[in-house]
Amino acid sequence: MFFTKHHQLGRWIIIIASFLIISLILWNTYIFFQNFKAEERLKMENWSHAQKEIHQNSNLNKDIGSLSIKILESNRSTPMITVNEEGEIVYKNIDPKKAKDSIFIKSLIKKFEKENIPIQSIYNGKVIETLYYGNSPLLNKLKYYPIALLLIIFLFGAVVYLFYTSSKTAVQNKLWSGMAKETAHQIGTPLSSLIGWTEILKNENTNPAYIIEIEKDITRLLTITDRFSKIGSLPVLEKTNIVSETIEAYDYLKTRSSKLIEFKLIVPERDIFVNLNKQLYSWTIENLVKNAIDAMKGKGKLIVEIIPTEKSVKINVIDTGKGILKKDFNTIFEPGHTTKKRGWGLGLSLAKRIVEDFLDGKIKVLHSEIKKGTTMQITLKLA
Repeated sequence: MFFTKHHQLGRWIIIIASFLIISLILWNTYIFFQNFKAEERLKMENWSHAQKEIHQNSNLNKDIGSLSIKILESNRSTPMITVNEEGEIVYKNIDPKKAKDSIFIKSLIKKFEKENIPIQSIYNGKVIETLYYGNSPLLNKLKYYPIALLLIIFLFGAVVYLFYTSSKTAVQNKLWSGMAKETAHQIGTPLSSLIGWTEILKNENTNPAYIIEIEKDITRLLTITDRFSKIGSLPVLEKTNIVSETIEAYDYLKTRSSKLIEFKLIVPERDIFVNLNKQLYSWTIENLVKNAIDAMKGKGKLIVEIIPTEKSVKINVIDTGKGILKKDFNTIFEPGHTTKKRGWGLGLSLAKRIVEDFLDGKIKVLHSEIKKGTTMQITLKLA
């Protein structure tokens, strides 16, 4: 318990620390982006001032300063468009082929206006030129850097999560298999002794009726042992008549259930073959029927029906019990989920594992209404 608590605390510390580091990186990236944008604004303002100075000097027939020319030539990356008072357009750092299209230029001006506030050159109270400029390629890359960073972090988190869940599932499966094998082994030891004692009782002139009943229970224990041994390893599937196997499981459960349960079996008259493991399939039907009987509190109507389709066969177990809330349709198959005071809540979880992992089928809650009943459905592929 001590180790578990500290392990969870350490995990939360790592998560919080990672969140803080990511937040700091994103915040510093944002600050750097804003500062870089401000630097580009200043560069464009200087460029506009240099253009204005050249315009003034040319009007006054003065020499154009070399500094102004250098400033104008310094912009080699930021895309820009200038529009003078006569409507003449001059562009720089824009694809010349695309710039020949007036519609493209107009759309680009609108785009630049959204990215940055235009800079106006005013001379003698008149706007002699308007400068429209966009973000430089470096600034655009920097703008998408946080998104790329978040995507990388998300993908990394997804990989870690998938690795963690797959590792956890593998450990659970290994534990499940180990427990199943150990249970089969533990049952097998006293079972062998019971078989020996039965042979002794036969020689002691014991009432044969008692011996028959004991042998039935021994056979039952052998079946249970066989089931657990198959859960602990990959079972062999054989082409089997699902109709006869369902009838056999149904008859066994009917004779050993409460007389207050009204049983009904609906099956087709023809054989239907699927790839099946008999012991595991009968165990699944038993779990579903027992779960249905518990839901009805030992009194009600229970129907087992087989519905063949073109490529599969569906086995429905229908009860008139208390029903299941729609939000619990999936959680009822989780280990430990139970509404009973006693039991570990493994019946439906075991049924799901057998059907989906070993029999290559599907199991689900087909329909359920509170206080009216539930229909559980197994779907298996035809052989």
